[in-house]
Amino acid sequence: MKHEHRPRLDKLSDIHEYKGATKNRLILSMLITASVMVIEVVGSMLTGSLALASDASHMFTHFFALAISFTAILIACKEPCHHRTFGYYRAEILAALFNSIFLFAVTAYIFYEGVVRLLNPQPVLGFEMFLVALAGLAANGLSILILRNSMRNDLNVRGAFLHMFADTASSVVIIIGAIIVTYTGWYFIDPLLGIGISILIFVWAFGLLKDSINVLLETAPKGINIEIVSAAIKESEPEIVSINDMHIWEITSGMYSLTAHIEADLTNENLKEIIARINKLLEDKFSIEHATLQIEPKAQ
Repeated sequence: MKHEHRPRLDKLSDIHEYKGATKNRLILSMLITASVMVIEVVGSMLTGSLALASDASHMFTHFFALAISFTAILIACKEPCHHRTFGYYRAEILAALFNSIFLFAVTAYIFYEGVVRLLNPQPVLGFEMFLVALAGLAANGLSILILRNSMRNDLNVRGAFLHMFADTASSVVIIIGAIIVTYTGWYFIDPLLGIGISILIFVWAFGLLKDSINVLLETAPKGINIEIVSAAIKESEPEIVSINDMHIWEITSGMYSLTAHIEADLTNENLKEIIARINKLLEDKFSIEHATLQIEPKAQ
């Protein structure tokens, strides 16, 4: 299975320029998202719309995703120290774990309120609800335009970009619901939308929790199978007799490491070439950029 990975930036100045531009786009998107989130919170209070409150919670998840991407870029620029040899990359995972647990509490409250309002429908200001949802749709669309170039070149930003698409869909649904409420007076539509969006947040939060725990438990990255990696190495290097003690884990999102003990029929002259070819294979085919290989001659 081939994994897509970030393009190379050879010069240090290119890296700083690229990351600086990406950070600026993320900051602008965070400001837009946070502003609309506040507008939706206030709007939900004024209109009595649970759907807007749900979408504000959903907007918070995407604000957090943007913040995580921004933090990851800042951390990536820091040098490791003597007692944190991998740096502070796991801070991103711990924050994601905390966020997922927090979101479970939010979705539980919204779901409960939705059921209560279904049993006892309350009046909702449909036109005002429409206007606030329209502002949310415009903000999401603007954020998508801002991040589209960075998304193409940076896997770290791509997750946040895809969440913006999900929130755009939520805004469209709320706009449709607001129109229905305005012209029909069917107030039960609002809690139904609130429940639907809370379920969407729950599914996203559960996936976030699962991925965070897998990284902390140093599970093999999603889509990478040790047996397939081992077979690919053996196929590329006929001199290899056996591969033992292979471990693959994810340090943080998109940063994979591998260690392995390899027995091969080789001479000292071709040892460096074999290691170089294996490293290139691991990076090109599996996006594993941190590999430690112990290669020993075949036992006689």
